[in-house]
Amino acid sequence: MIIRRRSFIALAAGASFAPSLTWGADFPPLLDHFILGCDDLDRGIDFVEKQTGVRAAFGGVHPGRGTRNALLSLGERKYLEIMAPDPGQQGALQIPRLRELKEPRIVGWAAHPADVMQLAKRLREAGIACKDPQPGSRQRPDGKVLHWKSLTLVDDHDGLLPFFIEWSADSLHPSADAPKGCRLDHFAAVTPYPAELSKLSAILQIDLSVSGGEKPGLQAVISGRQGQLNATS
Repeated sequence: MIIRRRSFIALAAGASFAPSLTWGADFPPLLDHFILGCDDLDRGIDFVEKQTGVRAAFGGVHPGRGTRNALLSLGERKYLEIMAPDPGQQGALQIPRLRELKEPRIVGWAAHPADVMQLAKRLREAGIACKDPQPGSRQRPDGKVLHWKSLTLVDDHDGLLPFFIEWSADSLHPSADAPKGCRLDHFAAVTPYPAELSKLSAILQIDLSVSGGEKPGLQAVISGRQGQLNATS
């Protein structure tokens, strides 16, 4: 059974989110990007290209987080982030399991509210624990620096719920100039507790498709010029 809560969301009070034009799409309208993790960035890029026929472009490194990435546009204000450990950084990884992933897997996703500070206030009023919004940045290969603020939930329910990202007004959204040729066809969650997760999806106003299953996980389908990529967490 797939559970959606569009009618609930339309009535829910809370922070304003960026408007959506994708009500008929089979993925959350507020999805900003999802992360395909791998132990080696080149291996991850090759994997995606083999499945879709489109090669992701190097995006840069995340200072202090131990990771670097490559990007692929999935349409307007949506993109795929391939993430792997950065050999040039020592210490702990932002996502520790990356070193274990010989085969690329979904390791997280992001939604884009209009204002993460207002979102944090609304979530606390609703009794949902979250961390204070934090600034982030990444230098692109062309030297330009992207800036954003992000908010993470204390409990993301085994990674099924997103973190939230608000891009700085002076930062070009990564989907705008990442390699084109792919589209996102499907993004959904599977969980042993679909009713609970669907309720949280409604409160968070993310409209995530949820179905019942033995093990929790995320599923995504990307169509490219030469084929289709099916990814799971």
